Amino acid sequence: MVSGTPLAATHAFAEESAAQLQTQANSLASTVEQKRQEYADAQAAVNDLQAKIQDNEANIQEIQAKLPEERAKAAEAIRVLYKLQQNTPGLLDLLLSSDNFNDFISTLVYIDSVQSRNTAAVSELAQTQTELDNAEATLTAQKQQADEKAATAQQALQETKQALANARAKAEQQAAAEAAERQAALEAAQQALAEAQAKQEAESTSQDADSDAGKAEEDSGSSSSSTAASSGSATFTTNSGNTATVEIPQTVTVDPSAAETNVTSSEQQGWAARIDAYLAGSPLAGHGATFASAAAQYGIDPRLSAAISCVESGKGTYCFRSHNAWGWGSSNWGDWDTAINAHVAGLASGYGDVMAGGYTLSVAMARRYCPPTYLEWYASVASEMEKI
Repeated sequence: MVSGTPLAATHAFAEESAAQLQTQANSLASTVEQKRQEYADAQAAVNDLQAKIQDNEANIQEIQAKLPEERAKAAEAIRVLYKLQQNTPGLLDLLLSSDNFNDFISTLVYIDSVQSRNTAAVSELAQTQTELDNAEATLTAQKQQADEKAATAQQALQETKQALANARAKAEQQAAAEAAERQAALEAAQQALAEAQAKQEAESTSQDADSDAGKAEEDSGSSSSSTAASSGSATFTTNSGNTATVEIPQTVTVDPSAAETNVTSSEQQGWAARIDAYLAGSPLAGHGATFASAAAQYGIDPRLSAAISCVESGKGTYCFRSHNAWGWGSSNWGDWDTAINAHVAGLASGYGDVMAGGYTLSVAMARRYCPPTYLEWYASVASEMEKI
């Protein structure tokens, strides 16, 4: 009836809880943003290279537009100089037209200079075009690589977005399944309670009939014994071996914000006060701060351990081992604070994979914690959590 380690679920259940699936979805959402930024950066690089290619092509076209004129100028200068150098009458005419020999030499130097400048301009333009052609080839290769990188980034983004959509759908499906299972558990507990009440009413009717028959045989002065009617409540055996009454909660809500490790000091004090009020008058009274602190440390719903202690031992009143108010294995502890911390830590490590959102009570957890009567146990723990 009491095991040393958490028992495995006796029914089929999803490998991952809705809370875990939602955590995965949240992680994928962050990855989507990362992939979106990577794709944006890659596309920006493509656009930048495309702009450079367009600028380079514009420069090439500008040079190609200038080259014919510059080549014509250089050719004309070369032709004139050649004629002057090869045609003696031309040189003689140039000499005769000059005022003096120095002017003749200056004219020759000028013509040669013009030819040199034009030839240099042609060479410079040709060299610049060669450089631009090389740059165009380099930029084209770089853009091809950038296009491939952008395409890869886009594909990664689409795949991650699809994975996110699948994860969210799976989380919603699992959450719906858990909600349906919670409802089924409550309905089963309610049915057990109704059957217990019906049985008690039948027994009471039978006892009343027997009592009436006995009265007829007794003297009028004698008094009859009566059987006290019980409440008609259904009971079940807890994990610690105690008998507990089935309680039906009004609602079962999963509040992820209740189980956080980054709670403020004020929030933790608030939980401590609520738990202290719940435990008032019991052996666990005054230990609300320990429950709240341990819950914050391990990310467990602060109501859970205290509620389990009520179902399993009447808040520490009927412990089957020293300071073990939870039917927890075969453990003994020397004081309540040590016991509370150990139990909350055990909930996190032994049941976190099957807890509901916010590391709180779930039907799967009840099935593992108290297998034989997990439906009644779940409903009763949920009912106690409502009171905190």
